[in-house]
Amino acid sequence: MTINYTEQEKRRRIQGIVGAASGNLVEWFDFYIYAVFAVYFTHALTAPDMDATTKSIYVWGVFAASFFMRPIGSWLFGRIADRHGRKKSMVVSICFMAASSFLFALLPTYEQVGLWAPFLLLMIRLLQGLSVGGEYGAVATYMSEMGLKGQRGFFSSFQYVTLAGGQLLASLLSVIMLAFLTTQQLEAGWWRLPFFIGGCAALLSLLARSHLEETLSVEVKDDASQKASGSLRELLKNHWKSFLLVVGYTSAGSLAFYTITVYSKTYLTNSVGVSAQTAGYIMTAALFVFMVVQPVFGIVADKIGTRKVMLVFSAALAICIYPIMAIAMPMSVNSPVLLAVLLIFMMLLLSFYTSISGLIKAEMFPMHVRALGVGFSYAVGNALFGGSAPSIALQFKSAGMENIFFFYVIVMLVICFLCSLALPKKPEYLEKDH
Repeated sequence: MTINYTEQEKRRRIQGIVGAASGNLVEWFDFYIYAVFAVYFTHALTAPDMDATTKSIYVWGVFAASFFMRPIGSWLFGRIADRHGRKKSMVVSICFMAASSFLFALLPTYEQVGLWAPFLLLMIRLLQGLSVGGEYGAVATYMSEMGLKGQRGFFSSFQYVTLAGGQLLASLLSVIMLAFLTTQQLEAGWWRLPFFIGGCAALLSLLARSHLEETLSVEVKDDASQKASGSLRELLKNHWKSFLLVVGYTSAGSLAFYTITVYSKTYLTNSVGVSAQTAGYIMTAALFVFMVVQPVFGIVADKIGTRKVMLVFSAALAICIYPIMAIAMPMSVNSPVLLAVLLIFMMLLLSFYTSISGLIKAEMFPMHVRALGVGFSYAVGNALFGGSAPSIALQFKSAGMENIFFFYVIVMLVICFLCSLALPKKPEYLEKDH
C-alpha cells in the first residue's frame, strides 16, 4: 500500500531524522576523541614513576572498560525510551555526554591531585560509555519510526553515516591541531581543547533534540506505568526468540565491522607490511567512502527488502573475506591504491549490513520494548564479539595462526546467514505502527 505524505509531513519527519542524526554524530565524535588524543594526555593523568607501557595499558584499559558500560546504558536509556519517550531518552543521553566532555576538559593532572587523576579519568570515561550505550537503541528506534514508509532503509542509513562521520571528524581534528601545534604543546594541555569542542557540540545537539517530535504513541505512554513497558523481563520472557535472533546476526555484523574498520589498519601495518602513515591514508580514504555510500545501500534495502540485504551481506562477505584479507592484500603490499580498493570493496559488502542494522532490529520488536530490544541486543552482541575482534585477531597472530581468525569470522557470518533466513519476509511490528 502506498502512503502519500504531505509536504509538511515529509518536512517534519526529515527534520526529526536530522535532529537525531546530528546528536549521534556528536556522541560518537566525543567518544572517539579519547582514542585519537590518548597519546597526548597519558603522561598528564598517570603517575610519573610508571613506565610508558604501563601508562598506556592503564589508559587503554580505561577505554576498554567503557565498553562494559554499554549494556547498562542500553538497558537504562532503553527503559526511558520505551516508558517515557524516545525524545526524552536522547535528550538525557546527550546531556550525559556534554557533561562528561566538559569534565574531561577540566580533568586535574596527576601532579595536581595525585591518584585522583587516573581515578577521575576512569569515572568520566565510564559515564561516556553509559551515554553511548544508550544512544544506539534510542536513535535507531527513533529513525526507523520517523522514516517515510518505503524509504526507511534510506533514512535509517544515516545512523552509520554519522557514526563513521564522528570517527572521521575526530581524526580530522587531530590533523588540524598537529598542523598548528607541536606534540609538546598538545601534551602540555592543548589535549583538553577537543573535549571542550565536543561538549559545546553536544549542547548544540541538545538544542536540536529538544525540538524533536515524539514517536512513542500516546497509548504506550499511558501504559508506561505497567511493568511490561521497557521491561527487561518482558523482553526476555515474551520476545526472547526475537532477542536471540537479533543477537545472532548482530554478533556477526559487529565482528565484521570491527574487523574491517578497526583491525584492518593494524593488519596492514603488522602483517601486510605497509607503513603506518600509508595505512592511515588508506583507512581514512576507505572510511570516507564507507560513510558516503550508506544511503545508497539503504535505498537498495528499500527496493529489495531488509531480509534479502542481510542474506547478501552474510553470504558475500563469508565468501570474500579470506581470499581478500589473507591472499590478495599481502600480494598487493607494493600498491597502496590496490590495497585501498580492496579495503573499500570489503566496506561496500559491510554496508549491506550497517546501512540497515538499526532498522532491521527495530522491525523485530513491538513499540513498548523496541528501544530496549534494539539497544540491549546490540550491546550484548557487540560486547561478546564486536569489541573483542582486534584482541582475538592478535591472539591468533601471536600463536602463528593469524589467518585462522578469518575462518572464525566466516563461521559467524554463516550463523548470520542462518539467522537471516529466519527473518520474517515482511516486518512483523514496525509497519503496523504507522
